[in-house]
Amino acid sequence: MQKAPSKLLKVGLLIFSLVISTLVILYKDSFSNLEGYGYLGIFIISVLGNSTVIIPAPVILTAFVGGSVFNPYLVGIITAIGATIGELTGYMAGYGGKVLIEENKRYKKIKGWIVKRGFLTIFTLAVIPNPLFDLAGICAGVTNYPLTRFFTATFLGKTIKFVAVALIGAYAF
Repeated sequence: MQKAPSKLLKVGLLIFSLVISTLVILYKDSFSNLEGYGYLGIFIISVLGNSTVIIPAPVILTAFVGGSVFNPYLVGIITAIGATIGELTGYMAGYGGKVLIEENKRYKKIKGWIVKRGFLTIFTLAVIPNPLFDLAGICAGVTNYPLTRFFTATFLGKTIKFVAVALIGAYAF
């Protein structure tokens, strides 16, 4: 029998995800200088840009510009890996903050999609550029959707999206 996580752990995860989001927002100007560090900079920007909960960051531009300078396939994959890691803050916020968001209308709609077709929902929302993906991560955390499935669906969807954007960037310039 698996022991349920303590309330302290859940509150800690919620606070951690909110602190990360706040730090990224406060120091966002410092992160734009990381592009000069090549693939590592692109990775760090995509982790940090996707670590904000609800407030979107323009990581798609990093893939676009990076694709015009570097190998677009590598840029797309590296951006997707970083973005997927960054999206874990939304999952942690949902896991830790169940009580705070359960009455939100958008949350209820996406929660229904996660419960019925979780992998497909997460994958689809990760592929298309949209501000709803943070809600998908939060819903996945709230519903205790398996973290490995969330991570896999997110990575696959974001890989397709960012490789496509990097290729567009490569061919645009």
